[in-house]
This record gives sequence, C-alpha cells and structure tokens, in this order.
Amino acid sequence: MRAVHVLFTICVVSLTVTSAVGQNQPQATSPQQAQVLDRIVAVVENDPILESEVQAQIQFFVMNNKVDARAPGVRAQVLVSMINEKLIVAKAVQDSVTVSDDEVQQQLDQAIQQRVQQVGSEARLEELYGMPLSRIKREYRDEMRRNLLAQKLQQQRFGSSSIGRFEVEEFYSTYRDSLPRVPEEVELAHIFIKPRFSDADRTAARTKMQSLLDSLNAGVDFAGLAQRHSDDPGSAPQGGNLGLVRRGQFVKEFESAVFSLGDGQTSGIVETELGMHIIQLLERRGDAVRARHILLRMQRTPESDSTTVHLLDSLRLRILAGANFAELAKTYSEDKETNLIGGTLGTMELEQLDKNWYAVVAPLKAGEVSAPAQLPVGASYGYHIVLVRKRTAAHDMTLETDYHKLEQIALNYKRTKDYQTWLDGLRKQIYWKIYE
Repeated sequence: MRAVHVLFTICVVSLTVTSAVGQNQPQATSPQQAQVLDRIVAVVENDPILESEVQAQIQFFVMNNKVDARAPGVRAQVLVSMINEKLIVAKAVQDSVTVSDDEVQQQLDQAIQQRVQQVGSEARLEELYGMPLSRIKREYRDEMRRNLLAQKLQQQRFGSSSIGRFEVEEFYSTYRDSLPRVPEEVELAHIFIKPRFSDADRTAARTKMQSLLDSLNAGVDFAGLAQRHSDDPGSAPQGGNLGLVRRGQFVKEFESAVFSLGDGQTSGIVETELGMHIIQLLERRGDAVRARHILLRMQRTPESDSTTVHLLDSLRLRILAGANFAELAKTYSEDKETNLIGGTLGTMELEQLDKNWYAVVAPLKAGEVSAPAQLPVGASYGYHIVLVRKRTAAHDMTLETDYHKLEQIALNYKRTKDYQTWLDGLRKQIYWKIYE
C-alpha cells in the first residue's frame, strides 16, 4: 500500500514548489533567501506527484527488491507505478467508489501500529517524524483513503476473475517450456507442547504480582510501576504502553482479558505463555484497544523441558508402533491452529522452510517422524515432533501432477493481461502528464 510505504519512509517538510507548467512562478530570490526543496514531476488530473514522493517510493522499492537505486530504469518504473495508482484512484472517484471513515481509520491505525512495533515505541516514531502521533495520522489520512479507493476498485473489477480448464490447458501448451520447475515439497504435520512453569516459580511470581496489584489499588501510578518492574523491554520505558492494537494481535489469554475491560479499568493477574500480566485499558476504539501492562516473566526450568521432551518421545514411540498421529495431535498438541485437524500444517517448499524447521525436516523421508526438537514461538518456545506425510521431488510442471499450480499461474497471467488492458484504457480516458 503506497500510503503505508510513504508513511514509513518520509517526513512532512515545508515545501517551496516551482510549478512545472509555468503557472504561479515564484518571485526571484537569492539562494540565501529561499531554497526549492521539492518539485512536481507528474500530474494525474489535478493530483500532483512530487519529487519527494518519488524518492520515498524509490527508497521503499530498492529496500524490498534489493536493487541499486541508481540502476537504469528504477526511477521510471517507480514513477509509472505511482501514476498508475493515481489513475485508478481517479477512476474510483468517477465511478463513485467510496470507503468509510472507519475503514480509513482502521487501516491507518494498523499501519502506524506496525511502524511503532518496528521502531520500538510511539515516542520513537514521533521523534523520527518530528511531530506528535495525532498529527502523523492527520497528515496521512487522505493518502490512506486514496489507497483504499484504489484497492476497492481493483477488487470490484478483478476479484472474481476465474479460468476454465480449456484456458489452463491452452496456457500450458503455449508456455510449458518457460514455466518454472516445481521445487521439492513436503507435506507436514506436528505435535507441539510447551514446557510447564514450575509450581514454585508460579507461586513466587503471583506473590510479587499481587503486591504490585495492591499498590495500584492503593493509588500508585501504573506507568511508574511498569517502568520499574515490567519485564517487557519494548513497553516498560513507555510506562507499559502498548499503543493502539487491533483484535487478533495479542496472545489469547491477554486478548480475552483486555477486551473484557472498560476504559480506565485494571485487570487482575493474567497468566499467558509469556508470564504474568497486570493490564490496564486506556481506551477502546472500535475493534482496537490502547492498553498498558506490567509483565513478570517466569522462567521454565530444565526439569520442565525434560518432562516435555520425554512426553513427546513417548508419543513418537507410540506412533512408530502404529498409533494414529492425527488422533494423538488432537489429544496432546498445544498448537491451537492445527491440533483439531490432526496437526496438519499443509504442503510447503522444503527450501523455504524456516531454519528451525528445515533442520528437523530435511533428513526425514516420507512417513518418518522426527525426534523432539525445540521450536521458538515469539518470545517463548516449546518442543515438537514432525511427521513428513509426503515428500515430492523437484520436477517440471505437468497438467497431470500440477494442475492446481498451473491453474493459479494461468489465472494470474490472465488477470495481469486484463489489468494492463484496463490501465491502457484509463491512460486514454484520464489526463496525465510527466514533467521531466
């Protein structure tokens, strides 16, 4: 999303713009009196594209594609992309496509929250942009609205595209010699278990948290306690403030607790896989909340790790003896996203696996189950055993073995052609011009 791209790569500056079409020429000034900081490089209808915007997009493009910003064609490619987007926005306005204020606010909050998480805090983001968070949102609200208009129009026109078998076969016949090889793939399932906290650690942590909760109830400042006692390095310096976060971003127990609170209300002691929390809701905004917390981490002991590994070892032996992997996953696995479907993880490219997964899966043949292995999960970890249900060697695509892959490639090709034809039409319908 360009709004997000620009939001994350440039700051607002005061501009002295020289019109590229010769209107409103500025009075002559000496270099000491004024300096041209920006200029119009293109326009779509009445919407200009500034040099600063182009440079911001180039920066984003080279960062994501790992190319040299000075490479031939990079600037032209970025500028054409920006013009195309403005053409789509102009068409969306013509077609009376609308987005609600709530949609804009939700996407803007999400974009800013992602950036806050990247830089570490809201204070750091404000420092980078040289303005308070409220102004950052005001500055980029219209940009986000335009971006959502473009997305909605494209979804309306191309979101329901489909393709028939005859078209897939014709595509395959035409392009079979240039199609990429299918890399080696593995179909996986796993059983995941987290080591338990010891009773002694849990009791000690709860005693300390109860003391902090008593202090809060006695009127002690929440932010001060969080700065002194919280084990969350990302939020403790900001008094525990987590910023504005949408539903679905917290771990389950934390989310249930924070969304049950009223504005200004403080929770009791909440235990999650990260440790124990005391949560205070600062405000709720639709499907998002601004909250702060105090976290006390609990350390898992070698004994709890050993117990977990032993349990997984025993499950592996039962599977090797003929027990049903899927049924054991439903009973024992703590991966909430896969346990109800027998631990199934789906099919994925072997070389694209995370290094922690690759080291476990690569040596296995189809039908084999790994020994217990540690698996990092966010700021925590657990152990799992992995079943390779199927292993498919790298091969050339065929209609018989890879029809669904070919169907998706052919559909994307069709959409790209239709999209380009549509854009060519917009370029004839809507005024645009490059001033360089």
